[in-house]
Amino acid sequence: MEQEQQFSNFDTIEDVQRAMFAQSYIADRSLATAVFLALKRRKPLLLEGEPGVGKTEIAKVLAAALDTQLIRLQCYEGIDISTAVYEWNYTRQMLHIRLMEAGGINRQEELKEIFGPDFLMKRPLLQAIDASNAKTPVLLIDELDRSDEEFEAYLLELLSDFQITIPEIGTVKAKEPPVVIITSNRTREIHDALRRRCLYYWIDFPTLEKEYSIVLARMPGVPEKLARQVCYFVRELRSDDLYKAPGVAETLDWISSLLALNQLELVEGPVRDTLGALLKYQDDVLKVGGNDLFKVVQKARGAS
Repeated sequence: MEQEQQFSNFDTIEDVQRAMFAQSYIADRSLATAVFLALKRRKPLLLEGEPGVGKTEIAKVLAAALDTQLIRLQCYEGIDISTAVYEWNYTRQMLHIRLMEAGGINRQEELKEIFGPDFLMKRPLLQAIDASNAKTPVLLIDELDRSDEEFEAYLLELLSDFQITIPEIGTVKAKEPPVVIITSNRTREIHDALRRRCLYYWIDFPTLEKEYSIVLARMPGVPEKLARQVCYFVRELRSDDLYKAPGVAETLDWISSLLALNQLELVEGPVRDTLGALLKYQDDVLKVGGNDLFKVVQKARGAS
């Protein structure tokens, strides 16, 4: 009932779009539909796409729109249960054992004491299903493709039944399932078993007009001429064979860099000097900064 009340403002797909727009996120109807279904059906939403297209931001926007806590688990190679789920506070346990032994308490009582909630250190996954949460949180499992396949397999229990088994305590089950957003940059394939437990949506690079709208929404007061020229320039770069095409995050970062240099439109010199805010690999910087840079800048200026 509490979760239904929490999501009561999202009765339609349009409600989701408006709520995300209020947080300066421009969502297509198809994306808003995926989010709407994830909320209504209480299913995890797996978002894939190139880095920088706004996957992680969706979880932040949802947490703000729902006025609830965002719990983020940043995945990486070698992530394990002690980092992602829980671990015991061994230092406190040892101190407590010594105090109990000094007080003459028997071994069986010691075990009951030291493997209790007071000594359990909750990590993001366990925090997300904690029954004491005042509101249903948003759980962001970010860049799952960076983790090991063993960790991905561990998530299956959580995503199926929203429960975690702790050998010393038993099974901890969520009172209400959290809102789960999983992101992947596709550096490796996510297994079918996990995909079957999720709704799926691919976020592509935005169109020119959509990216222009995103820039205006995220950067109120930005000169419209500069915004349009930058969006056109970035779109041209994405059609090149770059090692890493710039995402929306890089577009916004580049505009901030140009504004910091008091640039109100694209000029070849400042563009060349600030390519490091837009491109993150030297080969790409050298390629874009070659002989054709002036032509691309002129085309972008003409597009405004």
